[in-house]
Amino acid sequence: MPAAESSRQVARVVEHVEDSADRRTVLAADRTIFAAERTYAAWVRTGLASLAAGVGAKAGLGEVIPTTIVLISSCVLVLFSIFCFVAAVWRQLIPGVPPPKPDVYRLPVALLVFINGTLIAISAAAAVAICFGLTPIG
Repeated sequence: MPAAESSRQVARVVEHVEDSADRRTVLAADRTIFAAERTYAAWVRTGLASLAAGVGAKAGLGEVIPTTIVLISSCVLVLFSIFCFVAAVWRQLIPGVPPPKPDVYRLPVALLVFINGTLIAISAAAAVAICFGLTPIG
């Protein structure tokens, strides 16, 4: 009888190890989702900072630096913000190898496209206004 009891005990331990490994896999998938959301937030944050810097450079440096340099730097910063907003959605929607099924939900695609589309439209309007001289310098 000791062999049968030992066999049942080993079976319980193996089942516990398998459940533990499955749980670690799910937790790893959750961490992957959260890391992707942090990356998305970093791209959006960088884009917003670039947009603010481009508009601020146009508004604040007009009397300090030659106009051509102000226009070029402002346009580059605002265009970089558009790149950041596009990259944010691209990185969120195409993360690479799909992780195992997580417990948490991903951000809705429609929400990502709407928010970043709005930010891209704002950046594009700022780029047009800055690059084509529709805003005063200084």
